[in-house]
Amino acid sequence: MTNKWKTIGIAAILAGLTLSANYAEAAGVLTIGRREDSTTFDPIKTAQNIDNWVFSNVYDVLVRVDKTGTKLEPGLAESWTTSDDGLTYVFKIRDAKFSDGSPLTADDAAFSLLRIRDDPASLWSDSYKVIDTAVATDSHTLTIKLKHASAPFLSTLALPNASVISKAGMESMGPDAYAEKPIASGAFSVEEWRRGDRIILKKNPNFWQADRVKLDGVEWISVPDDNTRMLNVQAGQLDTAIFVPFSRVEELKKDPNLNVLIDPSTREDHLLINHAHGDLGKKEVRQALDMAIDKKAIVDAVTFHQGTVANSYIPKGALYYYADNPQRPYDPEKAKQMLSAAGVSNLTLKYLIRAGDEVDEQTAVLVQQQLAKAGITADLQKVDPSQEWDMTIAGDYDISVNYWTNDILDPDQKTTFVLGHDSNNNYMTNYKNDAVKDLVAKARLELDPKKREQMYIDLQKMAKDDVNWIDLYYSPYINVARKNIDNFHQNPLGRFFLEDTVKN
Repeated sequence: MTNKWKTIGIAAILAGLTLSANYAEAAGVLTIGRREDSTTFDPIKTAQNIDNWVFSNVYDVLVRVDKTGTKLEPGLAESWTTSDDGLTYVFKIRDAKFSDGSPLTADDAAFSLLRIRDDPASLWSDSYKVIDTAVATDSHTLTIKLKHASAPFLSTLALPNASVISKAGMESMGPDAYAEKPIASGAFSVEEWRRGDRIILKKNPNFWQADRVKLDGVEWISVPDDNTRMLNVQAGQLDTAIFVPFSRVEELKKDPNLNVLIDPSTREDHLLINHAHGDLGKKEVRQALDMAIDKKAIVDAVTFHQGTVANSYIPKGALYYYADNPQRPYDPEKAKQMLSAAGVSNLTLKYLIRAGDEVDEQTAVLVQQQLAKAGITADLQKVDPSQEWDMTIAGDYDISVNYWTNDILDPDQKTTFVLGHDSNNNYMTNYKNDAVKDLVAKARLELDPKKREQMYIDLQKMAKDDVNWIDLYYSPYINVARKNIDNFHQNPLGRFFLEDTVKN
């Protein structure tokens, strides 16, 4: 993506924030400070929260996850039926319109699902290959036939990346133009996208739940530096901000003008490892890295006890999470011996860091110090957050801390993406294990909950043994809002219900 942050300049950004705050106050527009700018509004081409969290209120899905993050509920599909053999689903599409006033039909829903399955640019095709056919039998009836019964299928329809887009709009505008200024099916439409600065949304009067929406609009504003973002909320230049640093929670709680919002999450922070780079392709080396990192020390020092040590890629509290998944003890001497036994010495790693991310920078220093005790050198490279993502996708790193939040209730999505040899190289790690890949596919097909649970227990054990990445910690969502803002919350999957947010 094109990043304009450095050319705009901090002073210009702060001035823009002040002007925006005055406008937003007058117009009932909610301002949200976040780190990075978005990358696209083409839902099939991203796996980033910075994109999904914005377009979850620009697009709508057939089936939604409720506010508790525990069950499915109707979205654009007001009801559905399933055949006894689990192969045929019939969805009744409600009477709805796109933001341009055109009718939203079952044909648009079919187009969107076949596009996420078939488009070469789709990052999510593996999860939708189970679809054999998706046909609009009439304008309000979508019939989907599966190649085989699939336990997670309904859950995958709630994925923001499977949002319903306008077939006519995509075909007339083309994917590049649509990705810049899409035709909305959700509560807000895109008024303007100032790259590197902000996305300006306005209320979509054609949204099928338009009466529910209290805001006139929303501005998602990029403020990469954590400290600056918090100061802007305290000064009233922003209504809200996300990604509150752990170190600032207690201080912000004491501000009489603010509410610190701590919501349950499915967030898991982990250390990505690029298996395609030299010695990192050896399992014994990755196991040594895992043993050389003191996760408890990181949790204590970095999260201020808000986090808990992670023992699995499946987050605590999520479906099929295995609480007894084995963990390697912190033992730098043993790690040093393992490296020697593997014929590895003077291991030097390029450690990619998001500049301005306080937690990321603190974690990097700790990990660097811990690895040094095992004879491993970590060269820290700070880069702009958007650049960091591009470099990670390109494989231009050895190790880098990242995080994941679940987008659907079922573990298949994350499992497919990080273990199942997906199109994005298993979340940029280049991890490969054919036995794991086969089990990922089988778990998707297994309809017996007990047998399926055991499969995911086995997958968690196998991932831990292989060290696909290094699990670090689980933590809640921590956001901050000024006292005049109500109903600014996320569900455990990360969705903001901005259609219910009120600015008093």
